[in-house]
Amino acid sequence: MDYLSREGSPIPADLWEKIDNVVVSTAKKFLTGRRIISIYGPLGAGIQSINVDNISELEESEGSISVIKGRIFQQIPLINQDFTLLWRDLEFSEQMGLPVDLSSASRAASQCALKEDELIFLGNKELGYKGLLTEEGIIKLPISDWSQGENPFKDISAGLARFLENGIAGRNALVVSPKLFVDLQRIQPGTGITEYDRISRILNGNIFQTPVLNGNKAVLICAEPQNMDLVIGQDMITSYLETKNLNHCFRILETLLLRIKNKEAVIVFE
Repeated sequence: MDYLSREGSPIPADLWEKIDNVVVSTAKKFLTGRRIISIYGPLGAGIQSINVDNISELEESEGSISVIKGRIFQQIPLINQDFTLLWRDLEFSEQMGLPVDLSSASRAASQCALKEDELIFLGNKELGYKGLLTEEGIIKLPISDWSQGENPFKDISAGLARFLENGIAGRNALVVSPKLFVDLQRIQPGTGITEYDRISRILNGNIFQTPVLNGNKAVLICAEPQNMDLVIGQDMITSYLETKNLNHCFRILETLLLRIKNKEAVIVFE
């Protein structure tokens, strides 16, 4: 079944290829969560739910009828963003032999990518999904003034020490708001290096920023797959939606779900 409605669309194969290239290349520039969290999948567009385990509580009950404790099942939400290509623009490009302007597709891909990161980091309160900063039971530490002294380095060092105390080790990563990212660019007097460089060394370069975080918000994670992963059902792809007023309407869609398996592997500074 062609659920993407590509085969019956009036869009030629070469234009579909260009749309796919623009959507994927643009999304990669904006996506942050995928850079650090292990991917589980893609499982397929038809997979609608999956188990989410809390490894600290995971066990099988005893008796003639047993269930797995510490396990719930959640629906894998769908993220989408629409865009339109005007028929006159397509005709002009074909008649003049010029490339099709795919700016609307690029913009839609960037918006879809930001929606993905919002779900990963902030969740969705209305639909009951938790993110890295909103999950219950994660570690929360007060943040210092990162515009002063060695406060950023001290905060992150304290967070890494907390990981070790809890027996958590592996690939660590820090994600900060744009404001805090700017604060990390200060050069420490007498050292010749920035706070960003100092912290980058103890995190093997895994420092990222995302506009979905605002103000003084940062999250430090141990991104090993036993601690968390990102379930992908249908990876980001473009479908043909409809023809409206002769113009061609498209929808970028994807299905994904963040699974936090070990809440002690997430430290939020705020």
